[in-house]
Amino acid sequence: MRGWRRPLALTLACALATPAMAATQPQAAAPNANKAAAARNQALASFQSDLVNVLAPSGAAERLLAAALLARPLPNQNKVNSFHALIERAAHADDAGPAENWARLADCDPKNSSCPNTDALAQLVQQAPDNAAVWLAKLSQDVNNLKSQDARQDLAKAAAAKLYDDYSGIGLKALANAVSVLPPPNATIDPNSAAGANGVQLLIAFGSAQGMPQPALRDTATFCEKHAADDTSVKDDCLKLGKTLEWGSSPLARSLGLHLREVLNPDPAQQQDAQVARRSLVWQVQNFAELSLRAQNDKAQSQHLLALARTGGTQMSLVLAALHDDGIPTDAPADAQPAQTN
Repeated sequence: MRGWRRPLALTLACALATPAMAATQPQAAAPNANKAAAARNQALASFQSDLVNVLAPSGAAERLLAAALLARPLPNQNKVNSFHALIERAAHADDAGPAENWARLADCDPKNSSCPNTDALAQLVQQAPDNAAVWLAKLSQDVNNLKSQDARQDLAKAAAAKLYDDYSGIGLKALANAVSVLPPPNATIDPNSAAGANGVQLLIAFGSAQGMPQPALRDTATFCEKHAADDTSVKDDCLKLGKTLEWGSSPLARSLGLHLREVLNPDPAQQQDAQVARRSLVWQVQNFAELSLRAQNDKAQSQHLLALARTGGTQMSLVLAALHDDGIPTDAPADAQPAQTN
């Protein structure tokens, strides 16, 4: 697995967290820049808290999911408007679906080895048995609890699943809709940016979307690589799972699917095809990162990314749609080189 996961993970983090990074980096060139950046960050946190307060009284699962994700990074939230309280209400709303329980996986304390939330995972197994992401989350839990036989069954169920969806698209849609319920105060707007209020909305929506959990795909890769050589049935399930992951909801899932094909498929042509597809995937993510960076200072681009997020879909479909709309090819040029990450 060496050489595939970390560079892509870092690139994806750059692509999807770029707006959030912009709010925390001081402009060192201007006098009193640190003070101004700190004041804006405080205004952004206050505005985010105001959004939670407006959304929290709702009984709709989508608005409660958005409120929970907005509340998650905020310090000193009261119990009523805490991530825990809001995501519990979201998961029990009349119109709740698997996405709310998926977000509830993060309602746990890693210091007490209680992650992911076991009740939420049990609910997901019942709600979404055809979603490979659910079984890969359970596989990670069983691997970390040294339950190898249970993990093997999880792999089989993931391989038999119809799709892979980490529900990040649903979370982002909820957030993109939620950030428009209040106008951003002037103190939250970067005076050096032409994106204006739309830039603030993009910043908060895309930044808060990072609160949607991801299964530890490293555990799946390690399990497959450890057991596939000695067990043909494991190899077959890993390859079958890989095909599903290649059409999965996130770039990281697609990367794992391509990796499994590259290292486990005995056909050299399939291995080569997976390498080419993975290079294009990195190209796609890097170019989306550049679009996200541009959107911080471009009102039309920030509006467009928010509009794409509000249509729903998946993380992967958002990336591809954004590239298509900007005229960027999704296949990497033959001479394309991955950006270097530190």
